[in-house]
Amino acid sequence: MMKIKRRYGYVMTLVLGGLLFGGCRVQDKVISLPVLEQGEEMAQNVEAAGTDGILPDETEQTIYVHVCGAVMNPGVVQLPEGSRREDAVLAAGGFAKNAGENYVNLAALLTDGEQLYIPDVEEGRLLKQALMQGGSAVVNINTATQEVLCTLPGIGSSRAKDIIAYREKHGKFLRKEDIMQVSGIKESIYQRICDQIVVE
Repeated sequence: MMKIKRRYGYVMTLVLGGLLFGGCRVQDKVISLPVLEQGEEMAQNVEAAGTDGILPDETEQTIYVHVCGAVMNPGVVQLPEGSRREDAVLAAGGFAKNAGENYVNLAALLTDGEQLYIPDVEEGRLLKQALMQGGSAVVNINTATQEVLCTLPGIGSSRAKDIIAYREKHGKFLRKEDIMQVSGIKESIYQRICDQIVVE
């Protein structure tokens, strides 16, 4: 009888010990699972962020602007949305030595697909003359030269040539709105220049 009791007590000790130590192991696993999941999530975030560890801003938009004229590196530059003309000039290497930088509003906002022309000193002088002759208007599109036309926002050398070619073929513009008859000049560009042009 004593042997049976001893065996029974020995068996119960093993069972209780197994439950006790086994329970600790189960508990350890339960505690460690969230830590592993959090570590995996952090690793995924770092991988998505790139080598600098900074999460990308998916909401940031970019615009493309064609910078030409008196700049060091004319061409198309990529800028964040909301950039200003000064940012585009800096992205194009800055002003050339002969740039008429005082004739351009560098604080103006840029739009996607815009062509920004920086006049040289001589073109700036012609622009000043056009301003003085036109009073409140900046450019007389019936008489302005290619250089002066290029000072209008969105009007580069090719479009300026198209305006002059249109004048030579069809005669003077009767209304400011008629400039939209020129190839490449649509409503969006007209709205940007309508307050800076005049027909006389």
